Amino acid sequence: MMEPGKVTLVGAGPGDPELLTLKALKAIRAATVLLVDDLVNPEIVAFAPPTARVIHVGKRGGCKSTPQAFIERLMVMAAREGENVVRLKGGDPFIFGRGGEEVEHLRRSGIHVDVVNGITSGLAAVTSLGVPLTHREHAHGVVFVTGHAHPGAAGPDWRALAGTARDAKLTLVVYMGVSGATRIQDELLAGGLPAVTPVAVVQRASLPDQRHAVTTLGRLTETIEREGLGSPAVIVIGDVIGAVAVAAQAEAKFRAA
Repeated sequence: MMEPGKVTLVGAGPGDPELLTLKALKAIRAATVLLVDDLVNPEIVAFAPPTARVIHVGKRGGCKSTPQAFIERLMVMAAREGENVVRLKGGDPFIFGRGGEEVEHLRRSGIHVDVVNGITSGLAAVTSLGVPLTHREHAHGVVFVTGHAHPGAAGPDWRALAGTARDAKLTLVVYMGVSGATRIQDELLAGGLPAVTPVAVVQRASLPDQRHAVTTLGRLTETIEREGLGSPAVIVIGDVIGAVAVAAQAEAKFRAA
């Protein structure tokens, strides 16, 4: 009788291979089948054994994507054939990676599934700028929110988020928000978040071709258009971003010493 296989959802992190966890690396090296998202760095896929079957299942906002149901069927079929399946996802599987849906489907199908966390791009983005997501003086918490609503859904209540972020001193980290930046900006301003609130837009966080711009909420859309920033990118909104210039000055002073 064939031994049952298993599935591991692995967070590949924001892109830099050195940000992989040891557990993620171990899982990739043990895989016999890998289902790989578009945003996963090819250098990370290269850690897989040469005998492993690599299947690219594109999942990128605004582009033609492999249907989610098809990906889930592939995982179940491969596991039932005794394969050690790794579902390799950018960032973390459980932060806007549809990992929750996949775990539910696999468990309903009787497939053993493990999850290996990865560094999410929202964290990597601010770290690359030398500032934190939380700070005792500037930010008492952080909210991860998607700017890309499910078809037919209303999406986040940006006005409510604006008031909460202002009153509770929270950092807002918006994933997949570049295409909807105008609406996000308008709704946050209408909800009472000041136009002078610092904002950073970070494209391709942690990779050699990373680009970013620091601006204010009132000039968010204007800045994205002027700088030509696009997906994949995260938008970070809050007072912690005001420390970017200070961090840059300190870094320059250190290098000059």
